[in-house]
Amino acid sequence: MTTNNRIFLSPPHMSGREQYYINEAFETNWIAPLGPNVDAFEQEIADYSGVRDAAALSSGTAALHIALQLLEVGKGDLVFCSTLTFVASANPICYLNAEPVFIDSEPDTWNMSPSALQRALEEANRIGKLPKAVIVVHLYGQSAKMNELLSLCNQYDIPLIEDAAESLGSTYQGQPSGSLGKFGIFSFNGNKIITTSGGGMLISNDEEALRKARFLATQARDPAPHYQHSIMGYNYRLSNLLAGVGRAQLQVLDERVESRRAIFDRYKVALGGIDRLHFMPELAGTKSNRWLTALTVDEEENGIKLPELLKALADQNIEARPVWKPLHMQPLFAGSLFYSHNDESCVSEQLFQTGLCLPSGSSMSLGEQQRVITCIEESLMTVSPQSR
Repeated sequence: MTTNNRIFLSPPHMSGREQYYINEAFETNWIAPLGPNVDAFEQEIADYSGVRDAAALSSGTAALHIALQLLEVGKGDLVFCSTLTFVASANPICYLNAEPVFIDSEPDTWNMSPSALQRALEEANRIGKLPKAVIVVHLYGQSAKMNELLSLCNQYDIPLIEDAAESLGSTYQGQPSGSLGKFGIFSFNGNKIITTSGGGMLISNDEEALRKARFLATQARDPAPHYQHSIMGYNYRLSNLLAGVGRAQLQVLDERVESRRAIFDRYKVALGGIDRLHFMPELAGTKSNRWLTALTVDEEENGIKLPELLKALADQNIEARPVWKPLHMQPLFAGSLFYSHNDESCVSEQLFQTGLCLPSGSSMSLGEQQRVITCIEESLMTVSPQSR
């Protein structure tokens, strides 16, 4: 058993300024889920993202739930969603008793396939049941093919929600991730590129919709001197304490992006020469925050199966993960409709079988990264000496 310290996949990385905002909140007694830090954090995220408004919420999942409710998604409605993502991208569809339809990935970005979306929309149009929304996930920080996806959604007048939980700090043709759709959502979970420990944000240029989002997120309390409620709301607002943490984190976001991109580049330089190790591509005209460094391992060429490589890393106290298991393969969504990239291939399933996420925390030292690289090199060379 190794005695090396554990290398985590994506641990929190504090800036050193968080305590200032936390102390200020205590000193002014703004401890509730509202206050100056919440207001400022919303404005700062909106400014960073180039949108008119932002609503600070308790999680990215809550933001997605509210976005769907603002679009009046309800029982029996269809919502199209990327399949290669974390379950939180689709669970809010089920909260509203709607039906998820999963759309495959494409190889250039690993994100939603425009050709699969086109077929799904054409079929839905033929049967007279178009989706109420399309949720596009920007996987591991890489933007999807937004021009193509937006064009398809606009053709059928369907709102697009950007699940940018993993892509804060990324850009698509110069525009910030999350700012291109009707709504964008961010996550500030502990493993994200910046964190509030737990929290999220809903962004949009529709200021009236964001006002309604805040209303829904604070138990939908009517304007009355007593507690009166005409519709159901939620306890989804972010606390003033955590918003203070977010403000300090946002100040170093660009530095965190550059750190993670540098980590990706070092991995690629060190391991890119190994046959059939393929790193997640970066689409021309985009800049990924490289939240996680992801690659695929060709088992036939390298002679090592993905579970064996994961075990070798775990034995060295290194946390690594397979890429997300596609949602259409999850027992939770058994029976849900799914549209593959084309008739010959299911890209998301191929990525799940071969994809690996490496430790990518922005606080990772050069020595720690070399440990990961050495472990992979030794594992591959042990089973396949000719793999270089």
